[in-house]
Amino acid sequence: MPRHRDAAQGQSKAGEIFRGIAWGIFTQIILILHILIDKILETVLEWYWKEKKTCSSLRENFFITKSATEIASLIRKGELTSYQVVKAYTDRLKEVNPLINAVVDGPFDKAFEESQKIDERLEKGEVTAKEFAEKPFLGVPFSTKDSTAVEGALHTLGLVSRRNERATEDAECIRLMKEAGGIIIAVTSVPEVNRWQETRNNVTGITNNPYDLRRTVGGSSGGEAALISACGSAFGIGTDIGGSIRMPAFYCGIYGHKPTSGLVNTRGCTFRTGKEKSTMVVAGPMARYAKDLLPIFKVLVGPKMVQSLELNVKVNPKKLRYFYVRDIKDLKVAGVNGEMSAALKRVVQHLDGISEKPCVETVIPNTEKTTKMWRYWMRKEPQAFDMLLGNGVPLNGFVELVKKLLGQSEYTMASIYSLIDAMLPFGDTTKIESITRVCKNYVKELLGDDGVLLIPSAPSTAGFHYSALVQIYKFSYWSLFNSLHLPVTQVPLGLDSKGLPLGVQIVAGPNCDRLCLAVAEEIENSMIGWIPPFETT
Repeated sequence: MPRHRDAAQGQSKAGEIFRGIAWGIFTQIILILHILIDKILETVLEWYWKEKKTCSSLRENFFITKSATEIASLIRKGELTSYQVVKAYTDRLKEVNPLINAVVDGPFDKAFEESQKIDERLEKGEVTAKEFAEKPFLGVPFSTKDSTAVEGALHTLGLVSRRNERATEDAECIRLMKEAGGIIIAVTSVPEVNRWQETRNNVTGITNNPYDLRRTVGGSSGGEAALISACGSAFGIGTDIGGSIRMPAFYCGIYGHKPTSGLVNTRGCTFRTGKEKSTMVVAGPMARYAKDLLPIFKVLVGPKMVQSLELNVKVNPKKLRYFYVRDIKDLKVAGVNGEMSAALKRVVQHLDGISEKPCVETVIPNTEKTTKMWRYWMRKEPQAFDMLLGNGVPLNGFVELVKKLLGQSEYTMASIYSLIDAMLPFGDTTKIESITRVCKNYVKELLGDDGVLLIPSAPSTAGFHYSALVQIYKFSYWSLFNSLHLPVTQVPLGLDSKGLPLGVQIVAGPNCDRLCLAVAEEIENSMIGWIPPFETT
């Protein structure tokens, strides 16, 4: 019997070794296929889109490149007037929008009226120190995406059926920013109902990347990221259900923060009531500078939450524990390319150098099933995509596909793909919930309340327009953390060899948003941040 048992164990071990070798070979074949497909796609689309063009140069009003908090300070000191600032951003918006096509509605005349009233009060000395404290962005213009309601502004969500619809009241996040002194100057483009990786719809068309007009800005806060990076707005408010803040922020070289789920009231964001018990949707700040994120975030969460989240307690990056992940190992996604890997390595080396503890590489369990997790949890969202896309009327993806082929559909092919995807099975419910729970618990226990995780923003930088129709699962590097409901800050890291923004994501444990925001500032102060997509002459 022992001999038979030993033989069986030997056969089992040999089988495991063989399966391991076979899987390794299969994995390498898939990765090689990804490389070949991406190379062919890049070559074909580069030929199709012809010569590279970038955003127009900045020739005056150079103060608009400053941070929103700096501009607010200059207004308080009387070195700039609010009207000057609003006028400068409005002029820039009008100059760059014909190139990037990011604005749905605006600039708003009301913004000039509001700025003049602020200036009059400042000139008369009527603004008290208490009011300045309550309104940290007094007189500073900002923008938001079309899907987030702004009273009186177009609220199309990229739908032909809503092309003339206007919001009747402000979303809660917009109301809070206005109370903090911000002046809304424009609403920006989104893909249809925010559900795609490219900001394109049949109402306003396609939005272009300011670093290379032939390339994508991502989605869904794509118009927001493009406008902010091109200095058409001081800062913006985005929303994120599958990377919709971080993806465009990465592609357009700015900062974006996806808060812990549930911290920011989402009433008025894509028809949300703000009372949803469980949702991956969050609203958060987008800006050219990391130092703007925390002050904006404080406004969005409100005073009580500022205290409970300890947002006024200074974080010392040297005292934190650091971990990093090289890739998520989902075979549906291409491997992280050399320049993105090198960018991650530079950040790891910097943080390793300042931290009291070494930066440790880790592997998060179940990330190879990221796409399955996100697809499942999207099905659990309180609003069905087919109803949203149909503006209250349920749609069938296969019917819309036939209509599209006959030239009769009013929707983009990307939305039709998403409709069909939502109809397909997603697997064993119990198993998906289990792997999500294991994945989340691992990250929570790993990070605790003093750790952060570094992970590439994506396998590669911004692709050409329409590349997302082939590189469908590239968004998995963002959507993973929506499934886990964790806070993440997108950080720009300079430009690659093609002049496109590189980046990294900084992840923290639940309600530890202050940690990833602090690390973003450390990287900005010590390494590199937003690089203008234009020349200053």
